[in-house]
Amino acid sequence: MDPNPSPFPDSGTATPNEEAGGQPSGAPEAAAVPAPAGGRIVLAATPIGNTGDASARLVELLGTADIVAAEDTRRLHRLVQSLGVTVAGRVISYHEHNEAAKTAELLEQVRAGKTLVMVTDAGMPSVSDPGFRLVEGAVAAGLPVTAVPGPSAVLTALALSGLPTDRFCFEGFLPRKAGERASRLADLAGERRTMVFFEAPHRLEVMLRALRERFGSDRRVAVCRELTKTYEEVIRGSLGELLQWAEATEVRGEIAVVLAGAPEQEPGTPGDHVAAVNELVAQGIRLKEAVAAVAEDVRVSKRELYSAVLAAR
Repeated sequence: MDPNPSPFPDSGTATPNEEAGGQPSGAPEAAAVPAPAGGRIVLAATPIGNTGDASARLVELLGTADIVAAEDTRRLHRLVQSLGVTVAGRVISYHEHNEAAKTAELLEQVRAGKTLVMVTDAGMPSVSDPGFRLVEGAVAAGLPVTAVPGPSAVLTALALSGLPTDRFCFEGFLPRKAGERASRLADLAGERRTMVFFEAPHRLEVMLRALRERFGSDRRVAVCRELTKTYEEVIRGSLGELLQWAEATEVRGEIAVVLAGAPEQEPGTPGDHVAAVNELVAQGIRLKEAVAAVAEDVRVSKRELYSAVLAAR
């Protein structure tokens, strides 16, 4: 049974050949032909909260596309009702549980000349949402893919965080299991870019506690809740402060967490890093390679560090 029953009356999917006007399923496969003009995939960003953020291009495409692939057809139904749009094309449910099975079918429709619009519940498809498999398959097949840009929870949270925006990375959701989460955070221990995460409200306290244990109570962080919605809220402070807030608050809504990167370290003198070089050498790395690696990491002269290592022997 489809986990997302569709409110659209004609959301079923014919076989690719039948819908394209070709041979029925089971008939001998015809020789490949070039894609008719006009077939393309459009990744269309949808509002992350306020439907007033929907672009004119999104509205136009929803009303004219041959196929609309939606993460949740019920959410799409509510969106088009709010926008006053009538979807003329076929609506197909396309989500994490069926995208592996349906991708080839959708690509066949594009190859047959259809315009396929991909939308998710909020934001840009393929960014922590379904859509990546579709783009990956289209690129491999040489089919055109474009995008209608629009709202992004990642960029909105980053812009509102008050943290550096010149360099950042998006880490999505942290693993739920404690061991896997700790391993991921250990990989980010030296990350100097601002980091953006998503998190469920009922797991926020656990997440903030894990961040505090790894990065310390003083690291700056912002919790962005219900962005662009009526009860939008951005709480900024240290990890220690925001953990206390989460412990005392029943947090609700969709959450983005923005964490400051690791502070710049003073390079120190070459002699301060001799032990780090010797540790790498003990692991079987050649001396010159160990010196080069440490010197790049701590920003000291390779020549001076090499001399310091030899002098300490």
